[in-house]
Amino acid sequence: MKKWIFSLGLLMLGFSQMKAAYILIPMDAETQTNHLKAYGITYWVLEKGVEAWWFLNYRGGSFCFQQNAVFEKECKTRGVNYEVIADAQFNNIVAEIGNPEVNMDAIKLEVAPKIAVYTPDIDKYGNKIQPWDDAVTLVLTYAEIPYETIYDRDVLEEKLHLYDWLHLHHEDFTGQYGRFYRSYHNTPWYKEQVARSEADAKALGFEKVSQLKLAVVKKIREYVAGGGFMFAMCSATDTYDIALAADGVDICAEMYDGDPIDPNAPDKLNFTNTFAFENFSLTRNPLEYEYSTIDNNRGRNVNPENDYFSLFDFSAKWDPVPTMLTQNHTRTVKGFMGQTTAFVNDYIKPSVLILGENKPANESRYIHGTFGEGFWTWYGGHDPEDYRHFVNDPETDLNLHPTSPGYRLILNNVLFPAAKKKKRKT
Repeated sequence: MKKWIFSLGLLMLGFSQMKAAYILIPMDAETQTNHLKAYGITYWVLEKGVEAWWFLNYRGGSFCFQQNAVFEKECKTRGVNYEVIADAQFNNIVAEIGNPEVNMDAIKLEVAPKIAVYTPDIDKYGNKIQPWDDAVTLVLTYAEIPYETIYDRDVLEEKLHLYDWLHLHHEDFTGQYGRFYRSYHNTPWYKEQVARSEADAKALGFEKVSQLKLAVVKKIREYVAGGGFMFAMCSATDTYDIALAADGVDICAEMYDGDPIDPNAPDKLNFTNTFAFENFSLTRNPLEYEYSTIDNNRGRNVNPENDYFSLFDFSAKWDPVPTMLTQNHTRTVKGFMGQTTAFVNDYIKPSVLILGENKPANESRYIHGTFGEGFWTWYGGHDPEDYRHFVNDPETDLNLHPTSPGYRLILNNVLFPAAKKKKRKT
C-alpha cells in the first residue's frame, strides 16, 4: 500500500510540474562523474514502480525516466549528473536511436530485479568468514542497490525461485577449499572454513563437501534453466563447470576429502554437462593453486601495464542482450587478476558468446550464454580496481573509482533482468 501511495504521489507531482518532462542520466565519459551510482538511481526508480529507459549506445548507455522533484533530489544527493529534457527532446532522442542506420536501441526497464548473493557471509561470532572481498557486494553497496545473502541450505531448500538474479563469487564448487591448502592450511580462517563446510555437508545429508557443492551446482542449473539470471566471477566460474563435468567422479585429493582422487578422473569428465567449457584438463598437483587448464593464469605473459581487454561491439537492434551487457563509456577495460583470471579461448564452447577478449593472449575475460529459459554471464578476475588482490588485503574504496569501466560491467548484469518482465513466484 505504501509503495502504491508513493507511486501515485510521484505521478501527481509530475503532472503538477513540467508536462511530460524526463530525466536523462548520461553515461558518457565526458559528462557523467559517477557512473556506478547512476545504476543505483535507475534501480531505485524501478523500485518506486516507475519504468525507465536504457538507451543502448547513446552517450555511453544512458538512462531515462519521467521527471519529478523527488527523482532530481535523489540524483543530487547521490552525486549523479543528470539533465532535464522536455517531451520534444525525448522524442527526438528516441527517433535518433530508432534510425536503422545507427547502432542504438531503446530498451524499457520494467521491474527492479530481486538480487541474491551466494556467500557464507558471517560466522557464528559475527565475523566475516572469508578473508577477501566480493567485488559485486562492494559495488551493490556503493550503488545503493539492495541484495540478500543465501548459501547452501537456502539453495537446497528451493529458495532460489524467490530471486531474479543470482551472484556467485570466489566459491570453489569442486570441494577443494580454493586449493589454498599449501599456503594457508594452518591459518585459523582456513581451518574454520573446512570445519564449517564439513559440518554443513553432514547436516544436509552429504558425506563430503564436494557432494554438497555438486548438489548446489545442480540446483543453480535448474534455476537458470527455469529462467533465472546467474552471474559469476573469479573461481566461481571455472569450478562451476568443473563440478558439472566431474559429476560422479572423485577429483579431490586426500587432504580435501579424506581419500585419494580417482586415478581415471581425467578420462571420466563429461563436457556435455558444462555451461561454457570443454576439453580442458584437470591440474593433477593438488597443492597447485589452480584447478584446470581453463584459467590462463599459469605462465600468462602479460605485462600489468598493458593488461587490457576489449569489449565487442554488437548490433543493438539485433543483439540487444550482449549490447546491454557491454554498455560502457570505453571499449577498452583494464584487466585484473584473480584465482581465475581469464579463460583460455581453446576451451570455450562454440555456443558461448565472448563479450570481452584479450586476443593477443588468446583469452576471454567476459563471456555469456543461455541455458534453458535463463541466462548466465561469467567475468574473470577478482576486483576490477585492484589488479592483484591478495588474501586479507583491505577492500577497495569505490569512492575513489566512481567511473570504473570494469565495475560497470557488473552493474550491466544487475539491471539486465529488469529489461525482461518476469513474474516472481511467492
